[in-house]
Amino acid sequence: MRVSMKVLVTGNAGHLGEALVRNLREAKHEVVGLDIVESRYTTDVGSIVDRSCVKRRMTGMRAVFHAATLHKPHRVTHSRQDFVDTNVTGTLNLLEEAAAGGVESFIFTSTTSVFGDALVPPAGEPALWVTEDVTPVPKNIYGVTKSAAEDSCQLFHRNHGLACLILRTSRVSPEQDDNKATRDIYADGNVKANEYLFRRVDIADVVSAHLLAVERARAIGFGRNIVSATTPFLPGDLPDLRTDAPSVVRRRIPDHEAEYECRGWKMIPGIDRVYDNEQARNEPGWQPRYDFNHIVDRLKAGDDPRSPLSRVIGSKGYHAQEFTKGPYPVA
Repeated sequence: MRVSMKVLVTGNAGHLGEALVRNLREAKHEVVGLDIVESRYTTDVGSIVDRSCVKRRMTGMRAVFHAATLHKPHRVTHSRQDFVDTNVTGTLNLLEEAAAGGVESFIFTSTTSVFGDALVPPAGEPALWVTEDVTPVPKNIYGVTKSAAEDSCQLFHRNHGLACLILRTSRVSPEQDDNKATRDIYADGNVKANEYLFRRVDIADVVSAHLLAVERARAIGFGRNIVSATTPFLPGDLPDLRTDAPSVVRRRIPDHEAEYECRGWKMIPGIDRVYDNEQARNEPGWQPRYDFNHIVDRLKAGDDPRSPLSRVIGSKGYHAQEFTKGPYPVA
């Protein structure tokens, strides 16, 4: 995005939305931030579920970054209809008004959660190598509605010529793991470091993927890309990863062991899927910086392995209330 333009960012009070607004403002773009929550990065308080609200904000826009969503943690505090209203109807409202208003590029933040049950290999089978060719099998209302929103983007590209790129983002939030057993066994930094091997991404890399996507959207037309840290694994590692992940990590990144040992950290015993970001690196030309090797290097240096952007944004949370059994409840 080298030429200044007017852009709409939805969900700008959240992790990614704020990160996008920060970067877009620094690049001197005119940013309209639409969210139901007031924040330093919200210019317009309103809901994407309200078609008239969306229509008013679309005037003069050249690009839309659609990051607003109900997330997995909202599943027990919001109804299934709420998910449909926000994730499906809200996306449809934005697509309708973007197409009508001559928007050049529509960037939709999706999630690897759309893969759902397709990520669970049968017992005794190797871990899964997950690319964009894997057919999603959503397992909850979050995945179902994000998948439906993706299909709506494809429809508007095909029928209206709207350039749409979908970024299926892996774990990015800094909150603690929602699984109590995981929290009991591993320190929070340990959990996140392990996940960079196969299913986590730093928010700075997510932002760079979005900014690149809006530059390349018109040339590509339509596409889906997995946005996850570059894995050190190869497809030939999949059988051993499922049953003995530590041996594979030891083979690929042997110097991690000393850093783990001095912190009392542990490698997870098995990994059941690996997200492959090769298409995002090859097609749009994304160049993520924060991977497991980076984490190990920063640990060696005694530095915080998170990007400066991640540190500035910090934890947003998903709920106004606190829960006694974890960072958020999962049904």
